[in-house]
Amino acid sequence: MTEPLILDPKKPADACVIWLHGLGADRYDFVPVAEALQESLLTTRFVLPQAPTRPVTINGGYAMPSWYDIKAMSPARSICEDELNESARTVIELIEKQKEQGIDASRIFLAGFSQGGAVVFHTAYLKWQGALGGVIALSTYAPTFSDEMELSASQQRIPALCLHGQYDDVVQNSMGRTAYEHLKSRGVSVTWQEYPMGHEVLPEEIRDIGVWLKARLG
Repeated sequence: MTEPLILDPKKPADACVIWLHGLGADRYDFVPVAEALQESLLTTRFVLPQAPTRPVTINGGYAMPSWYDIKAMSPARSICEDELNESARTVIELIEKQKEQGIDASRIFLAGFSQGGAVVFHTAYLKWQGALGGVIALSTYAPTFSDEMELSASQQRIPALCLHGQYDDVVQNSMGRTAYEHLKSRGVSVTWQEYPMGHEVLPEEIRDIGVWLKARLG
């Protein structure tokens, strides 16, 4: 596994955002976003991990950075859950490392775009047991959420910000909305926000993320 990119703030870090890129991208993809957010989040470290390069079935077996294999697109995503669990373990190791460096778990946030967001959902609400500052889910979905899933008390207390494009033709808006509804129905403090965009990130969206983070970090 390639070492994550670490963007330390100008002041000593007392908070951290672990941010996962999407399918086929890399750990540098969200550097401009992290740097923009650090202009107002003066004590927040950003950790940008790199997905392993491996074959992706829906792309003809072509190898690319991928948090897990996607085997089919319809009627819903068919994925390799073993690889998803492996990626979740990687994220948990990053959380633990930040805790070892003195960051309180309640000030550690998980963020992810598209496939990275699916890993974040899976990690925070199905694998991690303990406090977290929150989840930021951009243009993503939750392939392992189900009607039968039950959240622990600590998982219920993890707030989430779900952001999605109205015209997203890669991860349909309805897929993101379903993940939001799963969390809302289980008592999670979750916010849904749509933007007039496709499968992308807008400056307005980044501003909204900054506001949401500052409200939780004080």
